[in-house]
Amino acid sequence: MQVICLEDQAFNAILDRLFDRFQKELAQKEDKWISPEEAMQKLRITSKTTLQKLRDEGKIRYSQPAKKIILYDLDSIYHYLNENARETFKMNVIKR
Repeated sequence: MQVICLEDQAFNAILDRLFDRFQKELAQKEDKWISPEEAMQKLRITSKTTLQKLRDEGKIRYSQPAKKIILYDLDSIYHYLNENARETFKMNVIKR
């Protein structure tokens, strides 16, 4: 076991840096449920019909807390994008 000793000032400086870092990360965290406009922006689509089609086909999750309010699950949008990502082509090089 290794014991590390720090002066009070150094210890407090480390804590301050950690606290600042966590605050920045929390501030940057996105909402789980986003508006249709935000969903379209994330998906890089411009058609509301395409967004509705993705929703109707069950490809992305949504919530409808009120009759005219539809919110989209950001995690399911990222999952949909990752699920439909294509790997790059790799050249097979034959060495002689």
